[in-house]
Amino acid sequence: MADNDQQWERGLIEKLAMAALKEQRRARLWGIFWKLLTFAYLTVLILLAVDWKDSGEAAKTGRHTALVEIKGLIAPGTDSSAEKVSLALQSAFKDKNTQGVVLRINSPGGSPVQAQNIFDEIRRLRAKYPKVPLYAVVEDLCASGGYYVAAAADKIYVAKGSIVGSIGVRMDNFGVVGLMEKLGVERRLITAGKNKALLDPFLPEQPEHKKIAEELVGEIHQQFIDAVREGRGKRLKETPDMFSGLIWTGPKSIELGLADGLGTLDSVARDVIKAEDVVDYTQKENLAEKFARRFGMGATSALLDFFARSSVVFY
Repeated sequence: MADNDQQWERGLIEKLAMAALKEQRRARLWGIFWKLLTFAYLTVLILLAVDWKDSGEAAKTGRHTALVEIKGLIAPGTDSSAEKVSLALQSAFKDKNTQGVVLRINSPGGSPVQAQNIFDEIRRLRAKYPKVPLYAVVEDLCASGGYYVAAAADKIYVAKGSIVGSIGVRMDNFGVVGLMEKLGVERRLITAGKNKALLDPFLPEQPEHKKIAEELVGEIHQQFIDAVREGRGKRLKETPDMFSGLIWTGPKSIELGLADGLGTLDSVARDVIKAEDVVDYTQKENLAEKFARRFGMGATSALLDFFARSSVVFY
């Protein structure tokens, strides 16, 4: 009887000890959870504060040169999209302390529509704020759509090693008909409209479709040429190769009238605009976009964008 009582007491003590241990573990896990949650909350607050500080920086400054950057591909959803660049330009011109705007460009080009939209917005803002000049400053590369945008500036400044030009249009596509035949894959496509399968990569190239595409590209190329002529005016020294898609160095671009002189952001702000203080109005990636990019949504978007671009005109 005594042995049974001892076993019962021992079992009860073990159960109580295990329950206490589980409770300690649970409390420890909850403690870690709340600490992590607090850390995440504080991190978000700090990031929001930094974003707010950056967005309010321009309003607190005095007489200055406004900077708007175009980096990388000019396309929807990028930091150099027409939406973001136009918003930045509008803020820069609207600020009464802005003495001049510098559009710093380092871009290989991109969507013709996006470049056209930025070009038109620059022309509109210059007409609305005639006393506020806008200058383009080229870094490494100002080609195709990048130069389309630069052509709207009052003057274009380059570096000796800058690459400028590529005034042309291209349409990217591919053909996998031979590969499909080797793999034994049959293409089945039903369309309404004889040209609905224009440049379908899974079908043999049709001469009439190629002609339509060439006319389309040619029309957009002419729009590009007209914009360059409008922006550069009599400064342009046209040659047979000027609109052929060729590129030139900074000094050669000056010689051809595609650019006006050598210069950097600092030299233009100091010597041309006469306002050394530079305020960056470039639209920064916001908090939601940062998280989306971090968790891979940017990669998904890029993948979808790749398939969309296979039949879209790009510079």
